[in-house]
Amino acid sequence: MALLLVTGGAGYIGSHCVRALQRAGHGVVVVDDLRAGRARFAGSAPLWRHDVGHSERLREAFARYGPFDGVLHLAASIAVGESVQQPLAYWRNNAIASFQLIEAALDYGARAFVLSSTAAVYGHPDFQPIPDSSPIAPINPYGASKAAVEHMLAGVERAHGMRWTALRYFNACGADPAGGLGECHEPETHLIPVALEAVAGLRPELVVFGTDYPTRDGTCIRDYIHVSDLADAHVRAVEALLAGGPGGAYNLGSGRGHSNLEVLDAIGRVVGRPVPWRAGPRREGDPPELVADASRFRRDFGWEPVRSDLETIVQTAWAWMKEEGRR
Repeated sequence: MALLLVTGGAGYIGSHCVRALQRAGHGVVVVDDLRAGRARFAGSAPLWRHDVGHSERLREAFARYGPFDGVLHLAASIAVGESVQQPLAYWRNNAIASFQLIEAALDYGARAFVLSSTAAVYGHPDFQPIPDSSPIAPINPYGASKAAVEHMLAGVERAHGMRWTALRYFNACGADPAGGLGECHEPETHLIPVALEAVAGLRPELVVFGTDYPTRDGTCIRDYIHVSDLADAHVRAVEALLAGGPGGAYNLGSGRGHSNLEVLDAIGRVVGRPVPWRAGPRREGDPPELVADASRFRRDFGWEPVRSDLETIVQTAWAWMKEEGRR
């Protein structure tokens, strides 16, 4: 089995990946500064509590715990709206820190690199669902910073042979059905946990950003993918790279689009009471619709998103809130 470094492994998606990698028999070391994570989410994996952007400390992790067969890079800033307001912070945290990580991975002999990327690299795509062959044309600094890292990795593979895969997530959501892990951003900005907080009375209401989009009910349409399905995809991706299998950029999504209001309806059905909400203005940098065509990843890796129906997503997220004592 492989020894793997996971950055952001104490965060939301990263912790689910750590658990899935360990279940698959791999050794894992986590690098996380805990700005957006919790130490206990690293589980039994060694935790190196430092910023990926601190090159000297990062290299100490490679020297102390390596040599690593591969790196899974999930440490990043992720809020579209915030990236528009703070573009330099996103270039620093997402692109410059990734450069330092890629350089260290090369210097210390890693053979594979899996990047947590995003559907935001597409901007306003011409087709829905979006094939992963679509042109990259990001409309916000978040998407642009992730696209830059993909370009870095492609050049590094050509020049130095380190294999890479970029997994372009759509909307990650839900929580581990086994318990112990879930979404815990501070502040929380994602639709499903914010809506559940409103249902639980932890906030007065949910603000739906934009009700005048050119969609079936005027609200944004997104592809929601359960975090456990994402974690399974990471395991398959890094194992394939290390075995000489396929790599490159892939979409990860369910292939089904749900509007904001449809998500709120599903939450109401699962929880048994409606979500209190009001309409707000559009958020700068939000495209009307993003739905994945993930057929190439399904074909190449034999992967299926088995938990990504809205009911399962909401049920696991609601159970996580109960476990946290927030409902």
